[in-house]
Amino acid sequence: MIKIENVHKSYGTGDSRNEVLRGVSLSIEDGDFVVILGTSGSGKSTLLNVISGLESADEGAICYDTQYLSSMKDAELTKFRREYVGYIFQQYFLLPNLNVDKNVKMGADLANNKDYRETIKAVGLEAKRSKYPHELSGGEQQRVSVARALAKKPKVLYLDEPTGALDEQTGRQVLDYICKLKKEQGFTMVMVTHNQNIAEMANTVIRMNSGRIVQTYHNAEQKTAYEIAW
Repeated sequence: MIKIENVHKSYGTGDSRNEVLRGVSLSIEDGDFVVILGTSGSGKSTLLNVISGLESADEGAICYDTQYLSSMKDAELTKFRREYVGYIFQQYFLLPNLNVDKNVKMGADLANNKDYRETIKAVGLEAKRSKYPHELSGGEQQRVSVARALAKKPKVLYLDEPTGALDEQTGRQVLDYICKLKKEQGFTMVMVTHNQNIAEMANTVIRMNSGRIVQTYHNAEQKTAYEIAW
């Protein structure tokens, strides 16, 4: 279980200080699929970064089972992120000097995953394994970042607008594959998205506004990527 207790996060100082998270508390059960919704500036991406350990909270506690992120030193936090979590964000963060195969293999090597090319095939890039990022479209680069994160076999997968650069057909394909892999591997999944229809795929939906959680609910039934509107 992931427990977030009274988390605050601000940027800037003095008159320019901007409080982005204002006392956020929530619990995420192991194996849950959580979607976080909210308008731009609501704090949802900052919450994702803080929960995942990419950024530190100003106040409050974030606990993975018995591990508190705030008590970890930099080396411990780096090790935790490497071994425990996977990230799929709006920016692709691909290494430009590595081809598709080697970019994905970077994630796979962290989990000693020898079957990573099956992941490349599943996101529709088998024919482009030897291509470099500059030779790919934006949507193709996003699929490489998806494959790299999944090849790592994370315990928790964090996604920030993972379909933002994808057309509808590819977006549905990628979401469907991620959800199928989630069922097979049992990882926890936390996604930030502007697409409210994707929330129908989740078990738990959280709505944020002005740095606070304003609503949390559970879907009685979870739709597939091919059942939702786009």
